[in-house]
Amino acid sequence: MINSQNSKKVTAHKALTDQEVVAQMVNFGLAGYETTTNSLSFTIYLLATHPNVQLKLQQEIDSTFPNEAQPTYDALMQMEYLDMVVTESLRLYPATGRLDRVCKKDVEINGLLIPKGTVVVIPILVLHKDPELWTKPEDFCPERFSGANKNSINPYVYMPFGAGPRNCIGMRFALMNLKLALVKILQNFTFKPCEETQIPMKLSNQAVLQPEKPIVLKAEPR
Repeated sequence: MINSQNSKKVTAHKALTDQEVVAQMVNFGLAGYETTTNSLSFTIYLLATHPNVQLKLQQEIDSTFPNEAQPTYDALMQMEYLDMVVTESLRLYPATGRLDRVCKKDVEINGLLIPKGTVVVIPILVLHKDPELWTKPEDFCPERFSGANKNSINPYVYMPFGAGPRNCIGMRFALMNLKLALVKILQNFTFKPCEETQIPMKLSNQAVLQPEKPIVLKAEPR
């Protein structure tokens, strides 16, 4: 970003101001670090409280990477159950509970006029847990995103990374990081609840979804 300011080809693009560079750096830090670590914590919490799912995922990991072999990108992307677990975890605990978008022009939807410049709020967490859209929405059920089921899900009722041309630019990178971390951790540890584990988990009232209290679990070496 700094190099773009010093480029001799600034006539081909608009160089970022110092304020814009700082703003983007802060955005990358917030959007790319805290959200991914929170998602990893939520997923491990769900696995600890659903040992049958954790065991099934570990079996897929062991068969894909026997003898604790180093994960590869191609193999990670082919792991169906890992994808199901991550996808369902992001349904229950998306990185943020809502998205804000500014309407670029006057538009009418089902008789409702939304004027240009209106801030439209998309309640992601509400959509992800709407009983009219999901069967047993509070349950952790990775199978709802199996190959046979996921194509029947409306893409606009599941959007942990947003949707359309303004969706999260780091979506694929975040998913890869999350899956890689899960594989490496679950190759070595099994997680269980302990006395300090809050069940059910309560969420704080922050813009970035996070637990009210730190997640505390027992990690047992495999």
